Amino acid sequence: MDYTALKAEILQESKRLGIDKLGFTTAEPFDYMLEDLKEQHRKGHTVGFEHQVMEERIYPELIFDRPQAILSLALAYPSKMTAKAERVKGERRGNFARASWGTDYHVILRDKMDQLITFIQSKVPDARFKPMVDTGELIDTVVAQRAGLGFIGRNGLLITREYGSYIYLGEVMTDIPFPPDEPGVFGCGECTRCVDYCPTGAILGNGQLNPNVCLSYQTQTKGFMPEEFRKKMSHVIYGCDICQQVCPYNKGMDFHLHPEMEPEPESVSPVLQPMLTISNREFKEQFGHLAGSWRGKKPLQRNAIIALANYRDRTAIPALLQLIEQDPRPVMRGTAGWAIGEIVREANPELLAFYEERIAAETDEETRLELEKAHQKIKAL
Repeated sequence: MDYTALKAEILQESKRLGIDKLGFTTAEPFDYMLEDLKEQHRKGHTVGFEHQVMEERIYPELIFDRPQAILSLALAYPSKMTAKAERVKGERRGNFARASWGTDYHVILRDKMDQLITFIQSKVPDARFKPMVDTGELIDTVVAQRAGLGFIGRNGLLITREYGSYIYLGEVMTDIPFPPDEPGVFGCGECTRCVDYCPTGAILGNGQLNPNVCLSYQTQTKGFMPEEFRKKMSHVIYGCDICQQVCPYNKGMDFHLHPEMEPEPESVSPVLQPMLTISNREFKEQFGHLAGSWRGKKPLQRNAIIALANYRDRTAIPALLQLIEQDPRPVMRGTAGWAIGEIVREANPELLAFYEERIAAETDEETRLELEKAHQKIKAL
């Protein structure tokens, strides 16, 4: 079979399917990544979201029988909203990062990959495939760079010439020996804007980052957010776009190529106060289609509390007091206690008495500590 001709057919079909970039690479090991992965592990620069078997991340033959090639796909997503949520005076809204706009990208990518696989199977019926999005074993950006889609920037994201870094990535492993494309070449030069503007110093500048201090990761944790990150989170309740927003390659990049990626303003810029008491059913209806809902409502509710504190929204105090008194979840009670301490501008005897009562009744040690610190802060006003 002429695999070069087949590759050309697949590239043509990929455009018809709405795949914005498609590259091919071999299934040779990514063994040059081994030392980097070991170093990240030694430094504790892992968060548990990564695939846990290191060797399976770099040796395709461990996860697929006799692999011959890997196809890397990219879909460009919007960086600007065409319609914005209605602004009401005094109503505070939070924001989701751009990668969580529209329908969950895992769903979109899998659908595109399934369609592409169906086409290839019509040409090679006995071929085998293994599609993956970012929950798979391989490292999407590493595959994409070797497949020539772009290069890994200082911030660890894949940067393409056509779409910047506002892209979703997926890959398909196969036993068809497609000829490979030329790998992407590093293109950041001396630019360090992403490193300089990262509010937590998470970006190391060599294509790696310390995910433990990345705001995107911090917004996805389920426990108390460490206090050092709360103000830096600002009003973004899921993810972080800062390193993308300051990247020169992203200047002017805004693509609306896939209707299912278009954001719904009320979902990606939600009013914060209703989130504090949102039911499971309401959460699923408003946020269930977003990639940012994957951790459930608890982290987003906690982040909504923090965003209200960062706004210093005094109208939220009654709802926050109710959380402290009635919410069964320690993280909500403690974060609400901290938030009131950030919002109030003067000591109030009734408020101080309320804190003293709740501190005495609190059974969770971490929550009690949050309440005690807030109590002391209010008392000192």
